[in-house]
Order: sequence, then C-alpha cells, then structure tokens
Amino acid sequence: MDHKLNEISIRTDIRPGDLGYVMYRHGKLYGEENNYGVAFETYVGSGLYEFYKNYNPELDRVWICEQGDKIVGFLLLMHRENNRAQLRYFYFEPECRGLGLGNKLMQLFIDFAKACEYNAVYLWTTDELPTAHHLYKKFGFKLTEERPSNHFGKSLVEQRYDLIL
Repeated sequence: MDHKLNEISIRTDIRPGDLGYVMYRHGKLYGEENNYGVAFETYVGSGLYEFYKNYNPELDRVWICEQGDKIVGFLLLMHRENNRAQLRYFYFEPECRGLGLGNKLMQLFIDFAKACEYNAVYLWTTDELPTAHHLYKKFGFKLTEERPSNHFGKSLVEQRYDLIL
C-alpha cells in the first residue's frame, strides 16, 4: 500500500485542462457509482467556474493528485464570506482509494485553512457517501444540516458538515 501512495504526487498549481478533467471525472464516477445525472456534472462545472473566477492564491487552494501524468484525486478550498472556507470536489479514482490519501489531503486542507486564519470551514455532501462522512468526522467536522434534494438527477439528502477552527 505505501508503495502505491509513494507513486502519487500532489501539486497545488492549476494547469490548462485540470478543471475540465475534474468536472468530467465527477460526472463519470458519480454517474457510474451513485447514478447521478448530468445535472450533477453541470453543478460541478458551475462551481469550478465560480472557484476560478474568484481565485486568489492567498486564500484558495487546489490539491491535485497525480500518478504519472494522470489525475487520480482532487480537492479544493474556496474562500467564502465571514472568514470561512468551503471544501469542494473531493474525489479519488477507485484504484487510489484506501491508501491514506484522503487523510493526507484532509490534513493539508486543514493546515492551509488554519494558515489562512479562517474561523471555520464547511462542506456539502450527500447521505450516500458513508466513507466520506467517516473521514470528515475523523477530522472533527459535525453534521449541521440536512435537506432533501433532487438536484443530481435523483432523490437524496444533501448534508452540510462544519468545522470550527
């Protein structure tokens, strides 16, 4: 396992093609694994556009995991109002799950948020991702809100998790 993790590098610069690829992989993976529709992919695209339009390298960050020249994971921190930040678009390719990469990215995310002196961070997810919930709770996030949704082409429950820093 450690050998596989050592083959994955993490960069924080955004290069041409990165955001489009992340949108594409979210659409494909969540479509195949959770039966999310095209509406989810366009939601991701809209959020990535918002992120880059307001991108400030002092306040925002991407963590792009690569194995060779292939993106195998992604996470971003997006600045928000009231000295808060949002965690968005966290995903790993199936073959890169269970290696400890999620823990590594969560620690990098929290360290960057603290270095930026954010008061709190939050994220939105769905009730269908128990492995992700476990990771968020492990790092101190608390479930603070739930709401029924049909935004991703199916009925589910959207969930908000918050962490006070």
